[in-house]
Amino acid sequence: MTNHIAFIGLGNMGGPMAVNLHKAGFSVTAMDLSQAARDKVAAEGVPVVATTLDVIRGANVVISMLPASRHVESLYLGDGVTNPGLLASLVGGTRIIDCSTIAPASARKVASAAQALGLSMIDAPVSGGTAGATAGTLTFMVGGDAECVAASQPYLQAMGSNIFHAGANGAGQVAKVCNNMLLAIHMIGSAEALNLGVNNGLDAKVLADIMKQSSGGNWTLEKYNPMPGVMEAVPASRGYSGGFGTDLMLKDLGLAEEAALASGSPIPLGGLARNLYAAHSAGGSGGLDFSSIIKILQRSS
Repeated sequence: MTNHIAFIGLGNMGGPMAVNLHKAGFSVTAMDLSQAARDKVAAEGVPVVATTLDVIRGANVVISMLPASRHVESLYLGDGVTNPGLLASLVGGTRIIDCSTIAPASARKVASAAQALGLSMIDAPVSGGTAGATAGTLTFMVGGDAECVAASQPYLQAMGSNIFHAGANGAGQVAKVCNNMLLAIHMIGSAEALNLGVNNGLDAKVLADIMKQSSGGNWTLEKYNPMPGVMEAVPASRGYSGGFGTDLMLKDLGLAEEAALASGSPIPLGGLARNLYAAHSAGGSGGLDFSSIIKILQRSS
């Protein structure tokens, strides 16, 4: 049987991912509630529709990329009253790959409901940002049955270059919240060091180059510098537009705190990072890229 993919969620990450599946030769139909998001993907040749029932017509693979746990649970499980959820409309044997970053408990809940209906589901959150989504070089952190993960490899490989099987359902989400907590800490630390250097007369690019080759080097300095004018093609050089939003990072830090509480794990730096991003969001920067956290430091300089 020819595989046909229904792709749901065409935001900054999901849109390029759907396009890469299309470019890889897969049959794809995509869906998003936003007309602008649909138009952007349609311009790349991907057929688009406006409803979930339309997008799953004829599909035996469903890939979703949604903002938060509540969106994933609503999509697949519904509300039990007016919305029965997508699982009830899928044909047995359909393969589900959820690439959203959500709570591990939500991933396990939806996967369990899917399995009860004869559907296979893995959680496969990503890292790599919008640049990685566009280039098809994302890292996937996957949770689920080994057989399901192996069968999903062709789709994941069309969207990414690194695929890690972290464990059972929900394990991909655990890996993702750990990764994003560390990313937030790196971003804040890099912004703090750069701001300190600039305030003491150093050129930001020179300082960044020094730290990249020294013990302070990290992914933020290599790929995603938060200081405007230092690095091309990153949000800092376009007014912090696009990229990975502050509110999304705040959401992920909240998931990390939930996981920490559930396991009794101390995360002092993760908690501080969440507080800083919460203050940044409350100050009106929730829609800006998360690297704009440097603005808090610049305002207080």
